[in-house]
Amino acid sequence: MASTGVLPFIRGIDLTMNDLQDDKFPEAMEDMTSLRWLKLNNANLTKIPDELGKLVKLEHLTIKRNNLESLSSQLSNMHCLRTLNLRYNNLTHTNIPVEVFENEELSTLDLSHNQLQQIPEGLLRCRSLLVLNLSHNQIEMVPSQLFMATADLLHLDLANNELDALPPQLRRLGNLQTLVLSNNPLSHFQIRPLPALTELRTLHLRNTQRTLSNIPVNLEPLVHLADVDLSQNHLTKIPEGLLVISGLKRLNLGSNMIDEVSPGIERWNQLETLILSRNKITSLPGSLCKLFKLKKLYVCENQLDFEGIPAGIGKLSCLEIFSAADNNLEMIREGLCRCASLKKLILARNKLITLPDAIHLTELQVLDLKGNPELIMPPKPTELMRGAGAEFYNIDFSLQNQLRLAGASVPPDLQDQRQEKDPVARKMRLRRRRGDAGEADEDQKKVLKGMTDVALEREAGVLDESAESIKAKKWDEALEKPALDYSEFFDSDVGSFPGLSIWEIENFYPNQVDESVHGKFYEGDCYIVLHTFLDENQSLDWGIYFWIGEKATLDKRTCSAMHSVNLRNYLGANCRTIREEQGDESEEFLKIFGPNLTYVQGQRTASGFYTVEEVEYTVRLYRIHEAANGIHLEGVAAEFQSLDTRYVFLLDAGLRIMVWYGKNCKNVLKSKARLMAERINKNERKGKAGIHIFCQGDEPGIFWQSLVEFADEDSYPEGPIVDSVPEDFKPLVPRLYTVGLGMGYLELPQVEIPGNKLKQEHLNTKNVYILDCYSDLFVWVGKKSTRLVRVAALKLSSELFSMLIRPEYAMIHSQSEGTESQVFKTKFIGWDDVIGVDFTRTAQSVQRTGADLQKWAKQQETKIDLSALFQPRQPSMSKEEAQRFAEDWNEDLEKMEAFVFEGKKFVKLPEEEKGIFHSRDSYVFLCRYWAPGESENPEEDEDEGEDDYQCVVYFWQGRESSNMGWLTFTFSLQKKFESLFGEKLEVVRMHQQQENLKFMSHFNNGLLIKQGCRKEVRGPI
Repeated sequence: MASTGVLPFIRGIDLTMNDLQDDKFPEAMEDMTSLRWLKLNNANLTKIPDELGKLVKLEHLTIKRNNLESLSSQLSNMHCLRTLNLRYNNLTHTNIPVEVFENEELSTLDLSHNQLQQIPEGLLRCRSLLVLNLSHNQIEMVPSQLFMATADLLHLDLANNELDALPPQLRRLGNLQTLVLSNNPLSHFQIRPLPALTELRTLHLRNTQRTLSNIPVNLEPLVHLADVDLSQNHLTKIPEGLLVISGLKRLNLGSNMIDEVSPGIERWNQLETLILSRNKITSLPGSLCKLFKLKKLYVCENQLDFEGIPAGIGKLSCLEIFSAADNNLEMIREGLCRCASLKKLILARNKLITLPDAIHLTELQVLDLKGNPELIMPPKPTELMRGAGAEFYNIDFSLQNQLRLAGASVPPDLQDQRQEKDPVARKMRLRRRRGDAGEADEDQKKVLKGMTDVALEREAGVLDESAESIKAKKWDEALEKPALDYSEFFDSDVGSFPGLSIWEIENFYPNQVDESVHGKFYEGDCYIVLHTFLDENQSLDWGIYFWIGEKATLDKRTCSAMHSVNLRNYLGANCRTIREEQGDESEEFLKIFGPNLTYVQGQRTASGFYTVEEVEYTVRLYRIHEAANGIHLEGVAAEFQSLDTRYVFLLDAGLRIMVWYGKNCKNVLKSKARLMAERINKNERKGKAGIHIFCQGDEPGIFWQSLVEFADEDSYPEGPIVDSVPEDFKPLVPRLYTVGLGMGYLELPQVEIPGNKLKQEHLNTKNVYILDCYSDLFVWVGKKSTRLVRVAALKLSSELFSMLIRPEYAMIHSQSEGTESQVFKTKFIGWDDVIGVDFTRTAQSVQRTGADLQKWAKQQETKIDLSALFQPRQPSMSKEEAQRFAEDWNEDLEKMEAFVFEGKKFVKLPEEEKGIFHSRDSYVFLCRYWAPGESENPEEDEDEGEDDYQCVVYFWQGRESSNMGWLTFTFSLQKKFESLFGEKLEVVRMHQQQENLKFMSHFNNGLLIKQGCRKEVRGPI
């Protein structure tokens, strides 16, 4: 187990979707003494682990979606526990100890979706509860002591049980804000305590057999009530008690028997959502138009017609959704189309004949008109077809068009020439000008004052003629010694007393050595030697040497020379720095040490350069699976038993990447695995790895040698390959953790992934993430993450890796943003897919999936015009036409000279070799063509057109020739031709088997290409 020492500093960890059943729960949890919150959701737990009893500081515990049947008394040791979430388990009231609820700090308890038939006995002792959720159980009765003990409740959820009634002590919950009793047979419950709950904000009584007789009328005290759900009951009209609540924001009366809506709803001036669907309503009152804050109105499956919609509905300026499907509407009010905020209009399955013309003026996002066979959409207004503004009149008022109509010349488009003005940039520019002007004025005042002072002094005769000239100094006079501080490198008393001082170079800087090792020089180091002595005048003088070892690195050699000069400047000495090399020291240097000078093998100090070491690769074997995002690489043990004939395997051995095809594998997996190997080689191995692809039965010996158990060259597996992968195998869902760092604590929460579909957008460049894939654990480091978070992530990854049970071949991989490995990218959907387009699929198979190919094609951005690929092929040129073109081109040809590239220059090609080309050579053909001059007077003499010609240089490059011929031609021969022919020169470059038709016509069907070069011909291609 990793001992990084970070476990006591972890404040929270999320181990959701890990297999922690039986004895797999990590023992390291005991060391997390500072743990404040813990999530163990979907972890296959059947009991509460004993390790949790030692987490005495734990405040929030979540164990959802497990298989717990009982609770352990270990929970009673958690005296700081505030939140306990045990929903979606198999708990019963008899298997919950009383001691669990004796905690005075417990304020939130969730036991929903279990098998409770009664209220647990210990729950009557929880006097600090604020939130209690017992929904989706089988509870038949609530004892009165519960509400007496939990008088401070804020949230109570008893939905989806079998309750017939509630005790009258419910009125004691004076602070209750949320009461959910939906889906209970509360036929004998009159809700008489309801008016006493003055702080109530949410009341849900869906499917509780409510009628007008069992709903209190005096609900005026509920001034804070904002959300009421009375759907799926037996109401024939809106209860009178609700009409007096002016603070309602959401009301659901759907699935009742309401046939009339009271005009008193105008009191709901704060209402935003009104649901009246699945009733018997024939008309909506006009007072509905006074609900100016109404945003959503649902009246589906009623009996509304055109008259049933109030005429003033257009006054609802905040209305965003109007849903009236399954009614008797033949037309809708035009005012409905005038609602400024309307986004969704649902009128499906009505009797619509037409719609108002104003429907085209709306900015609807959703318009559902399905199930209206007789509907005829109104024509689009002419003004909308023409556009808006000047286009409404179908007149172009631009200056260019008006000048064109007047018959004048049209200047360039002024609008294109005029640049858009940026007011912010203009203000900034003016401010800079003002600031520069102010600085310039100050400088000018100083210059004028100085010139005035100089003039006055000169008139008074005070000016010193020997004063320094104001002229600019020469470059050598302006040189100054750099103001460097060498006190960080050398002591203040260095060179003050006669003797010897020696420094060694370590990590680019000098480091003074002890006197006991003077004269012992390492072959891999460099030294600076300072010899301080008294001269003839009894004054201090210095000799400075820098000694270079035979095997010293470049940085030590350079720094010894530099710092010896720095030492001379620091002392102010006039002596030279003397270079001494190992084995070639001067007599003066040897005289200083005498017989004490010795060489020591090796080096004592480290180099400042980064040393590049050979990368050690770990042999990994991956099994290729199909996935929604391309392929999935499942890491397996690199052994013979892991092979399966139904799959493709990729063996990554560093500089050898091998792809093994099982005899029963799919062809799609073959192509994707091959492309994956090529991408790994290109992006991670820099093209240095060799890729070996082979089928089952054709394995080379190097494949078996790369596996762990067949490291010996002569050892090969015996026996057939057994298909060991289960038919229902599903890869484990990866868990993505975010590394959190605070003041003295660490956290490891999981990122919520919708649908368990990882995307690249889930990675933030400012954070560090840990991706746990069971056999591979990746640490992704963002570019903008802090150094402390990176260090913490490395330690947490080591702890997380050793905390859970993993196979022996599991590894930790570090991933930096921008340099992620291909295996890591395959865990994310749409991130550098191996095959962007699956060429193995047909249009018919794609259509069977329900995809709309036409819609997809319209959404694609066409970057290349591929229409030419689908045009009918042009007919080939007939022999008569080709012969006619060849004769015309040869008649225009006056002269042709050929050159071939040999060595480093072009030489003239013999006449007998014209028309014979070699694949490793380059040729130049200079052709002079006659070009008839264009004369305005056809009766002019023909002699005036004798200079009308054109020179074309054809450069022919063989397939196996280098670019040296083209470079030589460009910088030598082409320049000569340009000086001779000027603008009449044209250069045409051609490659082998891509020759110009005009060029080939000059050889009378005698063009022959041979392999090799002219001096070693192998034969024609």
